[in-house]
Amino acid sequence: MAKRQLPLLVVDGYNVIYGTTRYEVLIDEHAGAGALADVASLSRDPYGHDPFERAREALITDVAAYAQGSYDPVVVFDAAENLSDERPDFSRAGVRVVFSRTGESADSVIERLATRARRQSRDVLLVTSDNTIRFTVGGIPITTVSSQLLATNIEVVSSEIDTARTERSYGRMTLEDRLSPEAREKLWKMLGR
Repeated sequence: MAKRQLPLLVVDGYNVIYGTTRYEVLIDEHAGAGALADVASLSRDPYGHDPFERAREALITDVAAYAQGSYDPVVVFDAAENLSDERPDFSRAGVRVVFSRTGESADSVIERLATRARRQSRDVLLVTSDNTIRFTVGGIPITTVSSQLLATNIEVVSSEIDTARTERSYGRMTLEDRLSPEAREKLWKMLGR
């Protein structure tokens, strides 16, 4: 029997970063030569400073946690105006990271991924607040949600993980605590309590 293919999660990377304060605050406006004014110059910066690095890393990490076991995640970043043809592989934790080629928009990459998934009759969850791309690729089997909704869902998941981690670290983990009330009663009787 063939393994069930997970739905594809396609995230419009910079749309999410710029569309949500969770990631936008991580853009380091003081990194690199010219920082936000001249992103293309980053490929010429001998020190490799990239003002978007922290925001991208946070997004990729969050998408990995969000998608775990439920989606096959891809984060697409627009690199159309980068002078360098070099596209580093930032893929990690099960998240495929794609940078568009020089002269190609992230929207084109997203359209290509959506078209391929549609041909395979594969479900897709597209995350973007860009109405043009939402209307271009939307429709069965593609569901679109806003960047803000993804950020909100990620915050909920992060909060739940933090709560579980806190409860687990402070909870008593004795054998008695792990037993059902019935088993505990039987043990007490055996011990003569």
